Amino acid sequence: MNRLLLVVLFLLPGCRQAPPTPGSDAALADTLKARIGQAYDFTRPGLVERMEGLYPDSGHVVSASGGLIISSVDSLHAGIQAFWDNVGKNMKDATWQWGDVYVERLGPDAAVMTASWSIPHIAPTGHPHVIRGAWTAVFRRVSGRWVIVMEHLSTPPSGG
Repeated sequence: MNRLLLVVLFLLPGCRQAPPTPGSDAALADTLKARIGQAYDFTRPGLVERMEGLYPDSGHVVSASGGLIISSVDSLHAGIQAFWDNVGKNMKDATWQWGDVYVERLGPDAAVMTASWSIPHIAPTGHPHVIRGAWTAVFRRVSGRWVIVMEHLSTPPSGG
């Protein structure tokens, strides 16, 4: 009986699922892309709230864009609301589109994504228009939910 118990105790640690190892992770990339794609679904009401939901409810978050750095959740939410008020609500038939997407798992609960994106839409002038850029975001899994804790967004130079 003691011998059987020793064998079970020896094999038990091997039965536990090993934590994900750092590196490229296609399933995680799909998860993060789906999370962002749902947040930027322009066909459903509540876009601002879904965009805000990509970030932690409180605590530290850093967002760099347009040469400025935002370092609080409240300021980030104000920036999202300003995007909606000044740009988002004026886009007709807007759709989120991915370009190249690269995701690296940094640990069991951390990942980084760098991606290009575009939002083709009809501008208030009635003409087709596209906004686009590149986005690098560091995600942390908090209470089972992947949230962005640090990001940098850039747009192409004028004319690009």
